Amino acid sequence: MSAPLAGYPETYYSATTPARTPEPPLKGTALADVCIVGAGLAGCSAALQLAERGYRVILLEERRIGWGASGRSGGQALPGVAKGHAALEALIGAADARAIWDLTLEGLRQMRSRIARHAIDCDWVDGHMQVAGKARQVDELEREQESLNRLGYRDTRLLHRSELEAVLATRRYQAALYDPNSAHLHPLRYTLGLAGAAQRAGAVVHEGTRALDYAADGAGLRVRTRAGAIDGQVRCQHLLLAGNAYLGAFAPALARRILRVGTYIIATEPLGEARARALVQNNAAVADLNWVIDYFRRSADHRLLFGGRVSYSGLERFEIVAATRARMLRVYPQLAQARIDYHWGGYLDITLNRAPDFGRLAPNVWYLQGFCGHGVVLTGVAGLLAAEAIAGTAERFDLFARIPHRDFPGGALLRRPALVLAMLWYRLRDLL
Repeated sequence: MSAPLAGYPETYYSATTPARTPEPPLKGTALADVCIVGAGLAGCSAALQLAERGYRVILLEERRIGWGASGRSGGQALPGVAKGHAALEALIGAADARAIWDLTLEGLRQMRSRIARHAIDCDWVDGHMQVAGKARQVDELEREQESLNRLGYRDTRLLHRSELEAVLATRRYQAALYDPNSAHLHPLRYTLGLAGAAQRAGAVVHEGTRALDYAADGAGLRVRTRAGAIDGQVRCQHLLLAGNAYLGAFAPALARRILRVGTYIIATEPLGEARARALVQNNAAVADLNWVIDYFRRSADHRLLFGGRVSYSGLERFEIVAATRARMLRVYPQLAQARIDYHWGGYLDITLNRAPDFGRLAPNVWYLQGFCGHGVVLTGVAGLLAAEAIAGTAERFDLFARIPHRDFPGGALLRRPALVLAMLWYRLRDLL
């Protein structure tokens, strides 16, 4: 096992990322056209887009670039939104839902282009499979393929058990929908690559700098900051909030519209190329159709990365490693003797309707949140659209801003217990 990157949680990703010197914290007063809070995928994407347009950009990060969900995720790059296309149509209509679908396909193309143009070393691998463990889920896959065909997305292939067993070394699944256009990657190295590209384009990044609050300042804005015991400020014309689950009390109106959900991943010891290849012959990322999903993929150094637990309670689960390993062994019992080298968790943000939440708190204060675990591609789209909107072309940003959202019910004390009770139904449904 390698030591994690300094200042990052101990994850497989931080242990397999080259050492880098922290960016200096902000001291004193800095001037910018745009101040961005949160150096995850959304913030780094927006910083790159804006800097390439010639804007003076300052990107503030309380910890390290990619410290949160962007650098800890399952790394699956998928089109669409977590809510699903049909449900999104019910919210905003067929035309706008189709436009958002097309934007996410653009986002996938954009990721491939950025990785090539900026030479980002992030272990990109094409291919993703949704897998069905029950007969009713096979029907779901067939309906999903029909829906994708109607959208003109016709490259998916349905694999039934005989063909699937030649791809996955497990009998747990009855069918799979293979999508060659989706992909998986090393999310921390990708996030750092975007940040580096933004810096080369002229953006300035300050790590170890907490954004405290903001207020109007003449025709612009003032963002107060703190780095250790040192206070500072950014005076800017536009402010973009991209802290998501980690934004905290900076914007209470936004915090009421999202809930932090814990998610967990384990990584086995290196299994050797032949043994790892046998588990997933086509090297696709895999996710099942349960409400509490299992998802897994091979790493570049021949481990299995497996995620399979979520916590809606907000409490740390001390048995989470054993529980996630048990889920892995239900898929791959042949890994019973494999050592678990890394285990980690983190928070993602969900909205009440499971749709992304982009909008404005004021004419010059923008926000991006609510990726609901589907953010590897969507964060890049969000950054692009925020940059377009700040530059004066907000039509595509406003597609997302038209999605209706409500606060979680129950207030600060009851909202989480109410959600935990609601999730029990879906957990029970997974068992049926």
